[in-house]
Amino acid sequence: MQHLQQAIQRCSRVAVYGTLKHGHRNHHWLGGADMLGQDCLTSITLYDLGPYPGAKLMPSTGVLVEVYAIDVERLARLDELEDYLHHSPTEGMYDRTVLATSHGDAWCYLYNPAVEEASLIRRGEW
Repeated sequence: MQHLQQAIQRCSRVAVYGTLKHGHRNHHWLGGADMLGQDCLTSITLYDLGPYPGAKLMPSTGVLVEVYAIDVERLARLDELEDYLHHSPTEGMYDRTVLATSHGDAWCYLYNPAVEEASLIRRGEW
């Protein structure tokens, strides 16, 4: 929990681009979080993984994200959902990094596995 508290002190926002967005099946994981607004991030590229998208840290024409204010408990729940492993971030399904948004720095989950077999999402929104 100390690792999470340090992380949340560094950044108290999350930028979401897939099933966590408003109206999608995992949005309830953000229940009670304040949506700060949307942004278009050119630092990530989306891939269609079937039931959900995955982002890679690669330049794009822009990916539409929603930015939410979060707390330590919510970040821990999101880490669980995204299979983020604190002790070995590159071995879980997702890693996370801080990206600059128009609403301030925000955590963003990045897909770890290879995406060669996945389709690139060219329109920037899943």
